[in-house]
Amino acid sequence: MDGVLLADGFEEAFIGLGRHGPHRMAVYDYEKCVLILMKKEGWTEEEAIEWMEYNVVGAWVGEQTPVFVETTVRLEDLDE
Repeated sequence: MDGVLLADGFEEAFIGLGRHGPHRMAVYDYEKCVLILMKKEGWTEEEAIEWMEYNVVGAWVGEQTPVFVETTVRLEDLDE
């Protein structure tokens, strides 16, 4: 995947590629990433989410920065 940045250690959570204009980026299932951290590090869900938010989701490494999708969000929940 030329030019696509991958998130190390989250291979099992990889779900495909996203596109924004000419840029392609790796797309991961956020919840699976949290589960991977819980299993690998022995963390609680809260600890895994905190680490994920600060160290992974919050990291900007350019236009090919990976995207993390929350698949359990419903459209009606967005109004709240």
